[in-house]
Amino acid sequence: MKITQLLTEETIILDLQAGSKQDVLTELIGKLDKAGKLKDKKAFTRDILAREEQSTTGIGDGIAIPHAKSSAVKAPAIAFGRSHTGLDYESLDGQPAHLFFMIAASEGANNDHLEALSRLATFLMDSNFRQKILEAKSIDEVLRAVTDKETEVDGPEEDLGAEQTHDAVKSSKKILAVTACPTGIAHTYMAAEKLKERAKELGISLKVETNGSSGVKNRLTDADIAEADAIIVAADTKVEMSRFNGKPVIQVKVGKAIYETDNLLNRAITNDAPIYQHDSSKEETTGKESSNGFYKHLMNGVSNMLPFVVGGGILIAISFFWGIESGDPDSPEYNAFAAMLGTIGGAKAFFLMVPVLAGFIASSIADRPGFAPGMIGGLIAITVTGVEGASGGSGFLGGIIAGFLAGYVTLFVKKMFSKLPESLEGLKPVLFFPLFSIAITGIIMMLVNPQLTKVYTGISSFLEGLGGTNAVLVGLILGGMMAIDMGGPINKAAYTFGIAMLDAENFTYIATVMAAGMVPPLGLALATTLFKNRFTKPEREAGKTAYVLGACFITEGVIPFAAADPARVIPSAVTGAALAGGLVMLFDIGLRAPHGGIFVMGLVDGGIAKVMLYALAIIAGSIVTAVMAGLLKKKIIE
Repeated sequence: MKITQLLTEETIILDLQAGSKQDVLTELIGKLDKAGKLKDKKAFTRDILAREEQSTTGIGDGIAIPHAKSSAVKAPAIAFGRSHTGLDYESLDGQPAHLFFMIAASEGANNDHLEALSRLATFLMDSNFRQKILEAKSIDEVLRAVTDKETEVDGPEEDLGAEQTHDAVKSSKKILAVTACPTGIAHTYMAAEKLKERAKELGISLKVETNGSSGVKNRLTDADIAEADAIIVAADTKVEMSRFNGKPVIQVKVGKAIYETDNLLNRAITNDAPIYQHDSSKEETTGKESSNGFYKHLMNGVSNMLPFVVGGGILIAISFFWGIESGDPDSPEYNAFAAMLGTIGGAKAFFLMVPVLAGFIASSIADRPGFAPGMIGGLIAITVTGVEGASGGSGFLGGIIAGFLAGYVTLFVKKMFSKLPESLEGLKPVLFFPLFSIAITGIIMMLVNPQLTKVYTGISSFLEGLGGTNAVLVGLILGGMMAIDMGGPINKAAYTFGIAMLDAENFTYIATVMAAGMVPPLGLALATTLFKNRFTKPEREAGKTAYVLGACFITEGVIPFAAADPARVIPSAVTGAALAGGLVMLFDIGLRAPHGGIFVMGLVDGGIAKVMLYALAIIAGSIVTAVMAGLLKKKIIE
């Protein structure tokens, strides 16, 4: 199939009006929808954003390839947009992006469609092709450039053929590579193309296996692996690793194969690669470089727990519109509907919060077998107290400990049964793993949870007892943490602490972190309005989006400004957020909703007066951030 059957006049925008990454996505999705390529615009938008959350599709060299394989796509298609001025797309090389190709693959796309979509990704590695697209004066010229390139190249199958990639050049070293990305449409083939291109220029013998949407192509054989001097695994998703046991293997993210190609190839030919030792008790590993394991596992639990926290918390807060005692049948304030909301939010959603947290922490560590013991451990954490009056058990603290305990216990159990005869392999996941993992995790949690409950209730009581200067100091610290890395580990640690205190029925801390998290994007947005000559035109456009993101409690809205000028923006954001956090604690404001920004401000405890004080704290912090940023930044000469 030709690329021009997917990229048509109806899906090309020669002059994008977008001023930010989000605007680009919105504009291109709208173009696809107008061309009749989508069944559900909103669903496709969710899938595109989900792919962006995994890793940026701004691959550098002025190119971005947002893509998704989605059931919301009616017919596979490519939308193209061009921005002559360029804009910040969080690209891997940190440079503005000019060319945007949005790839929409349907769930039922056949191999011809997938090959055509993937071929476009490889074409974009050619600088001459990119220049033609950038200089095209009409839609016809864009399509002609694509057609000419297709005529020049025979097709991806020949490009990826074993003979051509492995034997086209001869050297004393034989290098293998595997590329894979979560979607398997763009990055997979671009990384393969870049590795082959540079290997040929450097005279290195290279064979590349691609793990794409249409399946594994150019698979590495046992003979290839046996003869290889080194293997590069550039992947953001799981690949078959056991076959590389005992070989020198370099494992990196797929993006590094595109922009650190020479470094990877040099490491391979100079034997700068660790020997890979496969652990048969574990699932197949990914090619990602190892990251902070504790943080990764904790965030897996927190992110999967959030729907229970947000949904349950807001329902509980709404139920209090009928009165604090509206859920009590013996109270004059009793309202059946309010009681129903309170039951759904509190007795059901909030009750599951800690077990879900523990279950997903454990499954992050030990994959699917860890989920059941994690859930059981989390349930014990909130129900088996051993302490009179401690109805919530060890709460959030116990859930985190139960999750990590269950995960590593499950890894131990998997290791313990790894030597069983092959005939018993099928019994492992349905009998041995759950039986022993649940039993060991459960027994340990039953023994330690009474002590954990004492610690948890002690911490909660101490924090509840803070007042005056001490409370304001905690607010200042939490506020600063929410702004210092804008959605990173420190921000998430502060937010997680707020949720833990919400679980302990202390509602001031979640109000503090939400107010502080709203300030950085709101403050920088305000700065772009008040100090226009301190910001570029794209930044002023991004400021409009930052107003919305800040109002919705999405701290990441400040990232484009911080990335461009961290030395001035980050101190401004931290100062304003810390002020907001301190003021919320000073005003003793409580909020039962864990997310939602301005949309849940009406749920603040204490009526309209407290709502106004809460708004005052956010506005004050935003103004301080805006003024600081405006005074610190230098004037821009357009």
